[in-house]
Amino acid sequence: MGLYDRYLLPVLLNAAMGTKPVTYQRKKVVPRAQGRVLEIGFGAGHNLPFYDPSKVSHLWALEPSREMRERAAKRIAQSPIPMEFLDLPSEQIPLENEAADTVLVTYTLCTIPDVMKALGEMRRVLKNKGRMIFCEHGEAPDENVRKWQRRLTPAWKAIGGGCHLARRIPDLICDSGFRVEGLQTMYLPGTPRFAGFNYWGEARKR
Repeated sequence: MGLYDRYLLPVLLNAAMGTKPVTYQRKKVVPRAQGRVLEIGFGAGHNLPFYDPSKVSHLWALEPSREMRERAAKRIAQSPIPMEFLDLPSEQIPLENEAADTVLVTYTLCTIPDVMKALGEMRRVLKNKGRMIFCEHGEAPDENVRKWQRRLTPAWKAIGGGCHLARRIPDLICDSGFRVEGLQTMYLPGTPRFAGFNYWGEARKR
């Protein structure tokens, strides 16, 4: 890990993931989580304040970055939810089959190197009647925006921790064996359009 990834990237990600438009999206989806919850890409814990403690019995926080886990310490200290860190990547979730009632993934599918393997792991650890709750940015519906997404992605990946600007989020989720329900989309206000087209909803195992 280079100096940029170790020291500067966590600062940039922490700031980007805490903007008002992104925080508003978190408020929409995180309270839906219930039971034993697996959060993919816990980061600095930006979702933690929005869980409903009366509905969540346990939280597994999957976050392989030690620097991001350290930045989450203050939010963890303020949360009443029992939780534990999982420090392996999402392609190697260290849980048993059907361990989780809810899988929550927010602004993370864009950065996972082998996203299909990771989604397969999420499906494996989710109970048959469980739900994946997601909120992600990805491919825009407008060709002019998509053109810029394609142009900018190589440089964006280099400075953004591997972030892909134009992944087709609903297609990826469906192709990994889920059925998407209640899908909503929009460009986030106050966010560059090439990075601001959001998808959110729920998915169940087919």
